[in-house]
Amino acid sequence: MTQITIDIPDDLAQRLQQFQGQLPQVLELGLQELETQQRSTNFLDEKDIILLLASQPAPEEILAIRPSLEFQARVSELLAQSKAGTLTAKGEAELERYLTLEHLVRLAKTRALEKLQPL
Repeated sequence: MTQITIDIPDDLAQRLQQFQGQLPQVLELGLQELETQQRSTNFLDEKDIILLLASQPAPEEILAIRPSLEFQARVSELLAQSKAGTLTAKGEAELERYLTLEHLVRLAKTRALEKLQPL
């Protein structure tokens, strides 16, 4: 086991005091969260996802694609309007773009998984 010494703000030290016996687990969980956030870098809209796919990303980057909460909420709203029969022509075109994009991401993720699986 390796010992590490770090300087941290006093308020953080106070918060960590209660977890003194669990600091390796606290660091592990924090690192996992940070890595997840970095891999799924705030995809705010379809443009961001398309730009990422066009950049020929590594399979791991493709698998980490996650739409933002705002993006998901918008798609849910459009689907609800479609179900209720209140979707406008403009909304229908927007929903169709999102569904096409979702299909492309699924295809890219399938291909990424194939690349990561050993022969």
